[in-house]
Amino acid sequence: MVEKEQKPKAVIVGGSIAGISCAHTLIKAGWEVQVLDKSPSPPTGCSTGAGLILDPLSQKLLQSWISRPELLLQSTLPITTEQNRAIVGEIKDGRILTNDENFNYRAAHWADLHSLLYKELPSHIFLWGHRFLSLSISDDKTSVKIKAKVTKTDEVVEIVGDLLVAADGCLSSIRETFLPNLKLRYSGYYCWRGVFDFSKKENREIVMKMKKGYPEIGKCLYMDLALGTHILLFEIPNNKINWVWFVNEAEPHFKARSMTMKVNDDMVKRLHKRADDVWVPELAKVIKETKDPFINVIYDCDPLEQIVWDNVVLVGEAAHPTTPHCARSTNMTLSDASILGECLRNRRLFNLKSALAEYQSLRLPILHAQVQHSRLVGRIKQGLTLPNCEPFDPNIVTTTRNLQELQIRNIPFHGDV
Repeated sequence: MVEKEQKPKAVIVGGSIAGISCAHTLIKAGWEVQVLDKSPSPPTGCSTGAGLILDPLSQKLLQSWISRPELLLQSTLPITTEQNRAIVGEIKDGRILTNDENFNYRAAHWADLHSLLYKELPSHIFLWGHRFLSLSISDDKTSVKIKAKVTKTDEVVEIVGDLLVAADGCLSSIRETFLPNLKLRYSGYYCWRGVFDFSKKENREIVMKMKKGYPEIGKCLYMDLALGTHILLFEIPNNKINWVWFVNEAEPHFKARSMTMKVNDDMVKRLHKRADDVWVPELAKVIKETKDPFINVIYDCDPLEQIVWDNVVLVGEAAHPTTPHCARSTNMTLSDASILGECLRNRRLFNLKSALAEYQSLRLPILHAQVQHSRLVGRIKQGLTLPNCEPFDPNIVTTTRNLQELQIRNIPFHGDV
């Protein structure tokens, strides 16, 4: 009788989109998977109200992971155009700088995408309410043991696997274990974020007026650039408009380990006043009528030279903290999961060490190029100092180089795993 081969086990720390995407691809590759997350339960919504856009490659990957691919289309909206506009002078007339009518992205709400992926996975693989404490790699490098605290009981548990996948985000504790001196770089600006709900009748009237200034809203990713600032907006499912406004300011000081910042009434009042000063009245009205806007502080870091240590691998924002200007964070994360799964698919042909070495060699050149390009685009759009040229002024366009770099499709390796 032939003994059934035991599946290798992967422990994934982080139950956000990076973690559950890796759970999908590793299960398909024949691995047993355990996912740990410090949250007490699966998210039923997104406290930050984040909208995101999925490139064509990410759409294909997601549809290959779920049993009913049509659900992705039902839970997202097509974004067929990307438009960069200069907001010119006191009349704030939007002058088109670039117009990509073959964009082919889809807009999603973070919570909807997470739910779609989560519901396809067996519930028993998740350990919610488990906060990562530490890791240790066996002397023979064949296993990794993590310690985690059960938040409800304060009990410390140990979990052993063949592979540890660090999907614990931009402030990764696992990355810090190997790179204790790595510091995130403040970009020079933060962003205000919000989601405007126009499902109510009175809010629908606001959107009807807004369509005068944004006639393609509903299928267009708008990027409006004023001097030293820019804002993006696009529609997401269920009658909502996602907007993100980038503001050049000194780095805020945090009391907690977080990338988001609580705001008070005075801060919101200043936001509303500045919206009137900078943006067209229709957009300013949307900003002022958005409930619970919040601040997201923008960090990245110089691209990592290593994302694998023995049988520990970094994915998602743990591997590539990046600025959001080229819509890379989620799209890079989904590609991470796909490539990791492919590298681990056939363990008989590739041992774990060589599979992880292959993953690292495939991902690093792309991550390096995209993190650096996104940083450059952010500096262009915010009118910050640029190498070998004057800061970008959207009202005085003198080179086609800057215009090309404004477009998402011109990021290196766009659409290429």
